[in-house]
Amino acid sequence: MSLPASDRTAAEREVLSLADRTAGTGLDAALERLASALQSRFPHYTGVYFYWLEGDDLRLRAYRGRPTEHVRIPVGQGICGRAAREARTVLVDDVNADPSYLACSLETRSEIVVPIMRGKTVLGEIDIDSDVPAAFTDADRSFLEKLAVRIAVMA
Repeated sequence: MSLPASDRTAAEREVLSLADRTAGTGLDAALERLASALQSRFPHYTGVYFYWLEGDDLRLRAYRGRPTEHVRIPVGQGICGRAAREARTVLVDDVNADPSYLACSLETRSEIVVPIMRGKTVLGEIDIDSDVPAAFTDADRSFLEKLAVRIAVMA
């Protein structure tokens, strides 16, 4: 399900350009557009979720894909909470083997969570699920980390 390298590069450029163009439209509108773009351009991204830190919880602000009951996640709970607590990208090749995984869908097999940060402060995060085991590569990590930097500027 992964894209050929030239298609992937084009999709990454398109999404990063969208982030730059939507920076002045308001955070919620930008996150909605980015969630839609990510899910439509990357076939292995079956769920795209943007969470924002509010107090000690992450609150869902935008998503595309399967709905989730996890609209609030305490920092430190689950894979999303771990990424926020540790202020680092967390990549899980097999969510069923991770005891901290908060199941959103029985079909989900792997997940990557990238914090959106300003300096050392976590503002929110990009949470991507895939129905494919070990779906995320260093290319996904690098791309999503670049996207997170652009989103941080919007906040």
